[in-house]
Amino acid sequence: MKLNKQDIFKALETISAPGEGKNMVESGAVKNIVTFADEVIVDIVINNPSLQAKKKMEVEIMKTIHDLVYEKAKITVNVKVEATTPTKNEIKGKSIPGIQNIIAVASGKGGVGKSTVTANLAVTLAKMGFKVGILDADIYGPSVPIMFQVENEKPLAVNIEGKSKMKPVENYGVKILSIGFFTKPDQAVVWRGPMAAKALNQMIFDAHWGELDFMLIDLPPGTGDIHLSIMQSLPITGAVIVSTPQKVALADAKKGVAMFQQESINVPVLGIIENMAYFTPEELPENKYYIFGKEGAKHLAEDLDVPFLGELPLIQSIREAGDIGRPAAMQTATPLEEAFEKITQNVVQEVVRRNTDLPPTEAIKITTMAGCSAVKK
Repeated sequence: MKLNKQDIFKALETISAPGEGKNMVESGAVKNIVTFADEVIVDIVINNPSLQAKKKMEVEIMKTIHDLVYEKAKITVNVKVEATTPTKNEIKGKSIPGIQNIIAVASGKGGVGKSTVTANLAVTLAKMGFKVGILDADIYGPSVPIMFQVENEKPLAVNIEGKSKMKPVENYGVKILSIGFFTKPDQAVVWRGPMAAKALNQMIFDAHWGELDFMLIDLPPGTGDIHLSIMQSLPITGAVIVSTPQKVALADAKKGVAMFQQESINVPVLGIIENMAYFTPEELPENKYYIFGKEGAKHLAEDLDVPFLGELPLIQSIREAGDIGRPAAMQTATPLEEAFEKITQNVVQEVVRRNTDLPPTEAIKITTMAGCSAVKK
């Protein structure tokens, strides 16, 4: 049975919120509900810190869902205690002059094609007429230089207003900086968090990026020090989450969304991209084989109430294009080019919506470039 999110909300409206005269939904105690087949996860906040109060709420929620929605539902209740209303502590970073929008591309786990998606988003934005840069923040596994066929390049030093700055390497109209430019191909980067953070800050603030409409940050998999360092260093416009359709990847993608939505971080999630959505053999172009499951990331986006940005097929040419250093979106008049264009347009649209609907860190105005809306200060 596929549980319905609205049915869960309706059931929880029958439970009184602890210490209030309103039901749990009306009082805002229910923070989030995620359903997946016959499983449901309920995130709630209560003011009573006692273990007894927490246990009582867990039992009452589980009993209500079993009685009113589905008696065999598998239920997880996450109870957070907020004894007092905390002061909002948003992480804000320093803006970089000339860079209009900074998009973090993240994934809950490795191997889902995050760097490949980042590279193809970048070249597609460049083809649309935008000025684009990539910061390869995957300190321990930098792959962007290979994908742009610049792994043997080194950033040059330029003098900007009396200061020596790194000049990003450029190819296909995309400016790139990566720790991969400063290490040998067979050299493992064995750094603790502070050292990695220092290296990232140098690539961010000691570089001459020039004018950029979009900077894409290719984050490492998971959630950790590097992610926090980036969000402390820069005012991230929004985050894009990449996942494959299978359950193990979706569970980690959910954690990635939750990281950006934490109150202390508060980075808008622009949406989720489903990579390796299906396989179509070259000899059977009309067939689709859902090897990793069907529309898992799409359903996750619906459950988390974040935009679904689109899906990408599992095609050998995408991997081959990355290996030879020419992203697949560079190909013209192909289904892949069309798929990347559609996803990229959705990303731009969500950036425009985010900067229209949410308070920006700086004054923003919208202009038009190459038939698409770009966001300007």
